[in-house]
Amino acid sequence: MSEDKRRSGWFWFLVGGGLFVAFIIVVGLLGYAAVKAVGGDTSFSDNSIGVIDINGVIVSADKTVDQLRKFDQDDSIKAIILHINSPGGGAAASQEIYNEVLHIRNEKKKPVVASIESMGASGAYYIASGANKIYANDASIVGSIGVIMEWTNYGDLLKWAKMRPVIMKAGSLKDAGSPVREMTPEERAYFQGLLDNMHAQFIHDVSQGRGIPEATLTPLATGQVWTGQQALPLHLIDKQGGFRDALLDTARQVGISGEPNVVKPPKRGPSLLDLITTDASDLWPNPEKLLEKNAGFYFLWK
Repeated sequence: MSEDKRRSGWFWFLVGGGLFVAFIIVVGLLGYAAVKAVGGDTSFSDNSIGVIDINGVIVSADKTVDQLRKFDQDDSIKAIILHINSPGGGAAASQEIYNEVLHIRNEKKKPVVASIESMGASGAYYIASGANKIYANDASIVGSIGVIMEWTNYGDLLKWAKMRPVIMKAGSLKDAGSPVREMTPEERAYFQGLLDNMHAQFIHDVSQGRGIPEATLTPLATGQVWTGQQALPLHLIDKQGGFRDALLDTARQVGISGEPNVVKPPKRGPSLLDLITTDASDLWPNPEKLLEKNAGFYFLWK
């Protein structure tokens, strides 16, 4: 091989390697910038208020509860604001977050405020009701104290396709709610009993959180929603106003003068390895699709 060809080979090897290194650096910087952009301010000071966003369908309680505890245990965080824009979600997940909010409010005595943006319905309102105070805009959607369970029955489709499901069970209600056949009266009564029990828990907890007698709240617990303007005289919220109003009022309440420092939990974006090896639908799943895959009971407004 000639000297010129060897030099040419090394030249292109170095160029290719340099471009690859530059690509890795650029991707890393973009990823860092994206994480910083969504992570919020994580600098702590003595005039800090922790803000937790509750957006979209509530599927799991883990991250929200963990962050509530972190903010509660940090003395530099003087109060916590739940910035809510959600139609609700899983019954147990909503209840778990509510219980943690109420625990911080009653046991730790750290103020927790809910600020409802466009929507704070069903499970999201359940969570908000555990706070010391609820803010909502005039046109916010508030309420929907109710429980829902639904699925699609495709038994007729199977008959049309000449397919017959085979089910073996021990226990008369083991396949209750099967989507391949009609529900029996016994099954309907069984599920309605579960729904009624959860509805009663919902009413009781909102009553406790809001200080509204259950006898007064029950007629409002039909699953319907109200605007923020309508909800105020019903005592479902405490004050009309947006997030900024909630932030400044809360700051004054805890003795912060001037502009409060807003602290949000950092968010970890997907790594380069995640982007390469993981299907996009797994990285950014649609919460509503997750609920469709998991039949159950929901505090959800549709």
